[in-house]
Amino acid sequence: WRELLCPLGIYSLLIQAMRFQLKTEVQGSFKNVFNRFDRTLFEYLLPGNADVRLVEFGGSRTGDLVHLEFVSPLKATWISEIVEHGEDAERAWFVDVGTTLPFGLEHWRHRHIVERLDDSRSIIIDDIQYRFSNRFLDAVLLPAVYLAFFPRKRQYRKYFNT
Repeated sequence: WRELLCPLGIYSLLIQAMRFQLKTEVQGSFKNVFNRFDRTLFEYLLPGNADVRLVEFGGSRTGDLVHLEFVSPLKATWISEIVEHGEDAERAWFVDVGTTLPFGLEHWRHRHIVERLDDSRSIIIDDIQYRFSNRFLDAVLLPAVYLAFFPRKRQYRKYFNT
């Protein structure tokens, strides 16, 4: 419960301009884990409580696009462009930025980072920054946005630890 509730400290998150991180330890070298960030993983991570269709998955390199169509509970289009990717001796990453977002969501930046812990363990970091059309919505919808991504911790462990 501590892992779930501590990041929901709304006051500290408001100061950070609606930004939060989820960190998940998984088995595998950071390069092997990062190389599995593909269409199969993306489809595996799609929310189970929404009717969503993956229209396009270009990949995780600069210039690639990801296009989603949500059918329910709300009808919406979401298109993100990969604006950066890279790798060094300790980590690999890519960054997606929303170019077409659902009504009310004005900014989306999601850094996907895989860091080396040792030769056989890595940590996946979802670093998410967003902004709705007003600060009230930012604060009110923070728990919903956070909880939409929280299942990834379990999903990542299951996907990479098998």
